Amino acid sequence: MIRVEHIPVDGDDRRTVAMVTIDRQEKRNALTPGLLDNIANVATLVRAGDGKAHAIVLAGADPTFCSGFDLALCKNDPLAMGDLLTRLSAAVRALRNCTVPVVAAAQRGAIAGGCALLAGCDFVVTDANAKLGYPVVRLGVSPAVSSTTLRLTIGDGHTRERLLDPELITGAEAIRIGLASDCVPTPEEVLPRAIELATILARKPHHALVATKRWCNEIDGSNDSKLHAAALQASLALAGGEEERQRLQAIWK
Repeated sequence: MIRVEHIPVDGDDRRTVAMVTIDRQEKRNALTPGLLDNIANVATLVRAGDGKAHAIVLAGADPTFCSGFDLALCKNDPLAMGDLLTRLSAAVRALRNCTVPVVAAAQRGAIAGGCALLAGCDFVVTDANAKLGYPVVRLGVSPAVSSTTLRLTIGDGHTRERLLDPELITGAEAIRIGLASDCVPTPEEVLPRAIELATILARKPHHALVATKRWCNEIDGSNDSKLHAAALQASLALAGGEEERQRLQAIWK
């Protein structure tokens, strides 16, 4: 479900861009616990000293970057939502704490958990008409788990708007509020631009980038494990509850 490829930088296999691709095209790259674990594991391995990868591109196989959680897993398992939220929190934190720059290639859509992954990345490339956001309050699910990293990306005011308002925004609007760092006209241009940006970053002095990202995480609160845990707990407190079950059952009727 996750493909990892190494793209040599300037023909040198010792310095690469690691392409991490979510590959569940038949499910619009919907997230499962195992898939989220795989994303976290890749980011953790790079952090632990994968000398080849000097930047990461997090992508989704066409057509859509990520449609969020695979809600079919929750149909007959009241514990599934809590498991998904817990693994999502770990994956986002692993991306945030990865020592090398992480560039997301978010074409066409990044919904709910898919949008949460973006806030764990250092750069987000999307397209003007992409749909992004957190519509999960409609399902009786709290997106509070996403709040810690999202507020570091777009600030408190925009975070409050996006988490409380279930409407999706466009890629162009994502640029305005700071959720995306680069917006190209069409979905087909997203991945090439993300690879281009990651390659530029991978060419830069490695140790200087690592030290700088580590310090940015220190001063902005990315390393505050208590805050991350509290945000996750706020979402878990509702997971599997009556409101969630009723809303999800309405989808499957």
